[in-house]
Amino acid sequence: MSTVAVIDYGMGNLHSVSKALEHAGNKTTVVVSSDADAILKADRVVLPGVGAIRDCINELKKTGLDQVVQECCKTKPFLGVCVGMQALMESSEENNGTTCLGIFQGQVKRFANDMKSNNDILKVPHMGWNQVHQETEHALWKNIKQDSRFYFVHSYYVETTSRDNMTASTDYGIGFTSAIAHENIFAVQFHPEKSQHDGLQLYANFLQWDGQ
Repeated sequence: MSTVAVIDYGMGNLHSVSKALEHAGNKTTVVVSSDADAILKADRVVLPGVGAIRDCINELKKTGLDQVVQECCKTKPFLGVCVGMQALMESSEENNGTTCLGIFQGQVKRFANDMKSNNDILKVPHMGWNQVHQETEHALWKNIKQDSRFYFVHSYYVETTSRDNMTASTDYGIGFTSAIAHENIFAVQFHPEKSQHDGLQLYANFLQWDGQ
């Protein structure tokens, strides 16, 4: 039986993520842990996240889990979710500027307050269901139809330096990167655990993915 570690750094919707993973993979043991050894021994790793990016990065560094994330991103299938995706970038505009983990090149930017759709002002945060357009083929898109809808809650979005890392995009006033991928790393801005069937399918695909 394989194991997946959900990194517990004091932030994130750990319960809903772990329960969704358990539901998606009945032959997988889900471990929610802040212990470096337990995380490094797992077959796969998930970095969830909600809240402010500065708090996320500070907690990861305070616990030494930033180095664990760096190591896992080199060695095993790794999934970042929401703020867990943003943490992988170089920096964020949030909190007057925050240095992130720098695993991907690019920045996290805030949605403008004057964005419009059909002359209507769009609310920030971007909250609710929206289409995810698959830009590249990937194992984690298996059995998920093009332009399927996933659930978002965020005021900041990822802007990658290299378009090659963009594996999905979404439109909300502007087109933004809603999923990135490189080798054994996959990360999404939306919440699979809140996205019903397609979200569970993405988690199931991750639990079967060998990182290739």
